Amino acid sequence: MKAVRVHAYGGPDVLRLEQIPVPETRTGEVLVRVQAAGVNYIDIYQRIGLYKNPLPFGLGIEGAGIIESAGHETGFKQGTRVAWTQHPGAYADFAAVPSWKVVALPDEVDSRSGAAALAQGITAQYLCETTYPARPGDLALVHAGAGGVGLLLIQLLKQKGATVYTTVSTKQKAALAREAGADEAILYTQTDFSEAVRQFTDGKGVHVVYDSVGKATYEGSLNVLRPLGMLVLFGQSSGAVPPIDPLLLSQK
Repeated sequence: MKAVRVHAYGGPDVLRLEQIPVPETRTGEVLVRVQAAGVNYIDIYQRIGLYKNPLPFGLGIEGAGIIESAGHETGFKQGTRVAWTQHPGAYADFAAVPSWKVVALPDEVDSRSGAAALAQGITAQYLCETTYPARPGDLALVHAGAGGVGLLLIQLLKQKGATVYTTVSTKQKAALAREAGADEAILYTQTDFSEAVRQFTDGKGVHVVYDSVGKATYEGSLNVLRPLGMLVLFGQSSGAVPPIDPLLLSQK
């Protein structure tokens, strides 16, 4: 079968399309004929070695397809259309995946949507249900609102009755975020987002900030929190957040 493999950490040039044997399943695993694979920041982090996997390894932590074979202990049957996440090797013709990481896809969700939305959907769900359980009347700031997690998170927060502000880089992305339900979309390339949020909230700040950008935004994120607000850092697309001086928090 064909598979995209990484033999050394680095840029896109380290990706190799190779012919390798179809993986053999172990007890509790299903063999999936891959129809679609998700593309996520974690794939980049693994490729460059920020998140280290033993070399060589197959790239891609989420995918969707049709079960080619499954042991009776897995609870799945051959021919079932499924998606999975948090298991490597999706950039391939076949993948052997632990059954507990697999979900059956309903007929109304195609494989491309299943592969694209599973990891991001789970992330958005736990961010607003568990990490900070949003409530009606909450004010929330979502960075990167036109991204995969951002668009889903905006929709979930609106369903829970929150007011949602978001940051985006272009007018086109602002339109996407508003279509998802954002009350205000801030073009951070043109406007100081922390100042804009302060204006939107009459200086009171927000209850929660969901920040997947990291280094470039965390100080501004802290600045827009109201007392006892929560900053949720769940990504670092601009770089890692440096150590935070506790005295800085006492000033907020």
